[in-house]
Amino acid sequence: MNGMEQKEMNLKERAKKLKLNIYAIYLSIKDKDTPVLAKILAGITVAYALSPIDLIPDFIPVLGYLDDLILLPILITLTLKFIPKEIFERNSEKAKNIMLNAKMKKWYFAIPIILIWMVFFALLIWLIFK
Repeated sequence: MNGMEQKEMNLKERAKKLKLNIYAIYLSIKDKDTPVLAKILAGITVAYALSPIDLIPDFIPVLGYLDDLILLPILITLTLKFIPKEIFERNSEKAKNIMLNAKMKKWYFAIPIILIWMVFFALLIWLIFK
């Protein structure tokens, strides 16, 4: 295996781990044992990870992807500090099992984003026609 293949494999592993962490964080939001502050941070992290809107749009060369490469890992790290280790490990195992069994539906992740956009547009329409 040459260096380029090794880097590609490493990036794929990182992407897989990132996806697993985001799903485990999402499951932690629904976990009754997760503290409220951790749920709030987890909600922000998952919303940012799944949102099509970035702080710096992706079409801006280099900077557009830097927020995804820097901000998302920071949000994940910060969120993980507030979720108790045993709760995250339990939800991480659930996430692995769901991903391995291919029961996860991609549209399931879109629901929170769709709801956020619906609320945003409802408020916008309300403000316009007020």
